[in-house]
Amino acid sequence: MGLESWGNVVEGNEPKNVREVLQQLAQPSNVAVHSSDKLLGEVEAVAAKDDEEREQNELDALRRKPGLRPVPSRELGAGVQLTPWEVLHTFGRATALARRGAGRGLAEHWGCLKYSQALEGTLGTFMALSAEGRDTADYYKALQSDELGVGFALAVAKHVLARRYPDHSVSVVPADAALRAGFAVTGRDSGVSVGYRYRPQYFAEVWKPGQPSRVFPIACKGNHSGVSTSHTQLASAAVHADAVHIGGWTDTPALIFSTELPVDGPMTVHVLHAPGNGGELTHPAGEARDLDLELDQDNIFPGILPPARDGENPDSVPGFHIEADHFAWFQHALARTGAAGLTAFAGDAAATVPYLTGRQGRKRYEGISHAAIGSVQDADHELLGIPFVGTDHVLRLNRTRVEAFSGVAEDLFEHLVERRLTHYRDEVHARRSSWPTATWDDDWDGPVSIHPDGSVLALRVLPERDCRQRNAPACSGLR
Repeated sequence: MGLESWGNVVEGNEPKNVREVLQQLAQPSNVAVHSSDKLLGEVEAVAAKDDEEREQNELDALRRKPGLRPVPSRELGAGVQLTPWEVLHTFGRATALARRGAGRGLAEHWGCLKYSQALEGTLGTFMALSAEGRDTADYYKALQSDELGVGFALAVAKHVLARRYPDHSVSVVPADAALRAGFAVTGRDSGVSVGYRYRPQYFAEVWKPGQPSRVFPIACKGNHSGVSTSHTQLASAAVHADAVHIGGWTDTPALIFSTELPVDGPMTVHVLHAPGNGGELTHPAGEARDLDLELDQDNIFPGILPPARDGENPDSVPGFHIEADHFAWFQHALARTGAAGLTAFAGDAAATVPYLTGRQGRKRYEGISHAAIGSVQDADHELLGIPFVGTDHVLRLNRTRVEAFSGVAEDLFEHLVERRLTHYRDEVHARRSSWPTATWDDDWDGPVSIHPDGSVLALRVLPERDCRQRNAPACSGLR
């Protein structure tokens, strides 16, 4: 079905009934994904023009990810279908450790809730900005396009990689958090700073218990401007994606995205990939790490060493290089950082602390949080027949109190709390295809999104009995 099937967005200034908002969040719709030779040509033309302008201005040339190609149509399949709530769940999971805001607490992922009325679509049509999303774009274009761009890009990335590696699990980890386990990413970190402002925002870890992981740097951007801006953003994303080399020179696979969110039509996720033969963390069996043990913070010297030419070793270039002798360590770092993201998403500070090193921000979860961003793992609900434990958040949506709940399946969360990360990964991999696919829970009476990692995000109107049991300040708005 073509883009012309997209319908008109509901106009008007009257706020929607909250139940209509919740139902809209659970409604699946198509997401337009664009990846073609024409797109690649446009991006290469933008990159060439930028290189020419930099040369004229006597600036150093930027190093971009080589070998970019369109994503094969077989990996996109018949299309990508998502609910707005699934997109917000993806964004919330991605930001639990990402330090995107000023918060030092365990509730940074609740930032996804501000987009609860920003998206809409119906079955058989393409997802687009709602009337509120268009209004918000007038004032917060950069923030909204950037954050929603993350949600859509990572959702599509997981879709592509799951089709490429159907027998594996796919986890998304904030790149800064993972890299800080071994590098001084910025001058504020202890150690020799990498001193390079370009880097991917996320890593996708494609893994299977007992086997080496394959890692894909992901650079993603978003805009409200149009397709030409997406071409520029992809050319820039190629610079960020090339900042991390895993194994051989320029041999690391990668995915780059620009999500176009126009105010007068359907959104489109533009994507290119670099196939690459590297990125696989192959290491001798004797070097395998016990994932249940705490991660040792490393101090890897910054810089990427190009291959020797004419028998001479050239100078290193800026960036992050994970070489073969650090493969086992990096697989350990990705697994532990991913676990920290899950426990933070569930609001458990004590469980998060042991999964992080000092430079990764361990102290952020040991101290007092800023007001209004604290989170406590003290809630439990059965959703779609599965017991979950986690944290909740109460806010007003069109003057009505609603309750958001984020958490992890109770049995899986127990493994994480008891530091049985290997057991968690074994079980979550075995169950990766058996989670419910329903988007609404009648008993909960609201939208529900469950991810293969065992995490859940749910929203409902706050039951009156729950509100009566809460003290007045808690029921008056945010808590």
